[in-house]
Amino acid sequence: VILDEIHKYRDWKNYLKGIYDQFSSEYQFLIAGSGRLEFSRKSGDSLAGRFLKFHIFPFTLAELSSHRKILRDFKDNPLEMGHDSSAGETAESFQSLWELSGFPEPFTKGKKTFWSTWSAAYGQQIVRDDLRTVADIRNLDIVETLFALLPGRVASPLSINNLAGDLQVAFDTVKNWLLLFDAFYLTFRLSPWTAKISRSILKEKKIYLFNFPVIENEAARFENLVALEFLRAVEGWNDYGWGRFNLHYLRNKDKQEVDFLITEHNRPFLLVETKLSDDQPAANLLAFQKFLNIPAVQLIKKEGVKKVYRNGKNNVLAVTAHRWLSTLP
Repeated sequence: VILDEIHKYRDWKNYLKGIYDQFSSEYQFLIAGSGRLEFSRKSGDSLAGRFLKFHIFPFTLAELSSHRKILRDFKDNPLEMGHDSSAGETAESFQSLWELSGFPEPFTKGKKTFWSTWSAAYGQQIVRDDLRTVADIRNLDIVETLFALLPGRVASPLSINNLAGDLQVAFDTVKNWLLLFDAFYLTFRLSPWTAKISRSILKEKKIYLFNFPVIENEAARFENLVALEFLRAVEGWNDYGWGRFNLHYLRNKDKQEVDFLITEHNRPFLLVETKLSDDQPAANLLAFQKFLNIPAVQLIKKEGVKKVYRNGKNNVLAVTAHRWLSTLP
């Protein structure tokens, strides 16, 4: 039995609990939705112990390629790419994602004009239709303005205070609107990893978009594309019970930053930096790698790059992004 978008209806949790308790021995249930099912204006009865949650993402390079690694091999050596004969295939997929996003409708249509039309309706429809079904939102025009500001804030620590000042609304109001954007997969945010990092920042998260082609800045769009690739991977590993992985970024009060850190059970596992064309490892990447003593990758948008650098006891792989990302488990 498939129930789609049931979270938009009042008392949906009680209804699900009732039919599950009555019919679970006869039927299996698949509950799908465009928003996080745990987000609801009225909590209702608990569904704890009655479901397993799986995330569905837009298309990513690894899903579109034919040479994904298994997680065990990836963990043993995340810098090893294995067979690399289909770079042309992954380059084409990368360009399609870059221009059209990984959402199925614009991606399969393959036309920038269709993406433009689809994209214009995408955010407005979710804000004006979907969010209103679960939250008492007034001033929809201001909520839309907030969402329109976000492409220019991608890939940098997000100051809610600054946004509240720009919009002339309360801090908590902006905070709650951003939580709604996260809940309905308009945005996702990464927290800084603070354990053992001297003078690390503690609060400000970095924000990214699922529909990243709206980002005009090339470097920010590239970082966003990579962030979504990692989010898909990490959430998938967790959903399948392969561990407890998280995706963070590193930044200290001296403004030294590395774009991404993957952790397993809160232990650093892999550092990743993104660059448009520079194939020399970034100084901040090298410094944080020496401190954490883990492998590191510098993903580069430019074609034809694959180099390995030694940094103390560890290696840094500098590689064209689509070649490496297509191997992610």
